[in-house]
Amino acid sequence: MVPIRHAAAGVIVVIPARDEEADVGAVVERVLALGFRAVVVDDHSSDGTRESARRAGATVLELPFHAGSWAAIQAGMRYARQCNCTHVVTLDADGQHNPEDIPALLGLMSTEEAPNVVIGACVERANRRRRLAWQLLRWLSGLKVDDLTSGFRAYDRTAVELLASQQHTLLEYQDVGVLLCLRHADLKISEIDVPMQARCHGMSRIFSSWPMVAYYLVYSSLIGGSRRRRPKGDPT
Repeated sequence: MVPIRHAAAGVIVVIPARDEEADVGAVVERVLALGFRAVVVDDHSSDGTRESARRAGATVLELPFHAGSWAAIQAGMRYARQCNCTHVVTLDADGQHNPEDIPALLGLMSTEEAPNVVIGACVERANRRRRLAWQLLRWLSGLKVDDLTSGFRAYDRTAVELLASQQHTLLEYQDVGVLLCLRHADLKISEIDVPMQARCHGMSRIFSSWPMVAYYLVYSSLIGGSRRRRPKGDPT
């Protein structure tokens, strides 16, 4: 495992947030306690998310309108790229992901396998709707990833350069779409099991109801179809 002090120098933790006033401050404090830089990207919140993040010590980037989680993450990646980071770690602002597990993700990136991306996976958290969505998305995309929708991920500089590019700017573009673009670029993706906590406040916007799951599946399927790997020699 990479020692925390050594890894922290070039690591920026990007935390997308929308109306997470109740939890974002505590998340930021835990990130900073590990020696990492915390960048909260506020997705046009209507509460005190920005103020809570600043009080906790985070750098706060503000989106001018509600653009979605992927737009927030990409903005954070572009900021991190300007800061000449070596790695970007993304985690949620609601307290589900444990910042204390960040060194484990980074440690896997220092092994001989040296993946470009490490996903903090927790399949045990999945309810029936989420498990069905994962199963269908694996079939549609061909991805061999257990936890397709975990937002707890570590990216190396190569992956950050790819995903921060203009080519990958889409308003509702996260999870499966990102993984497909990484695979399309022949970048290596690994997973590591981590615990996740129940949300302290609110609920998942994607898996809160069957209609939302259906929408997510249709949207991700369109991305999946456009980014599915074609056989070599196929000109189409």
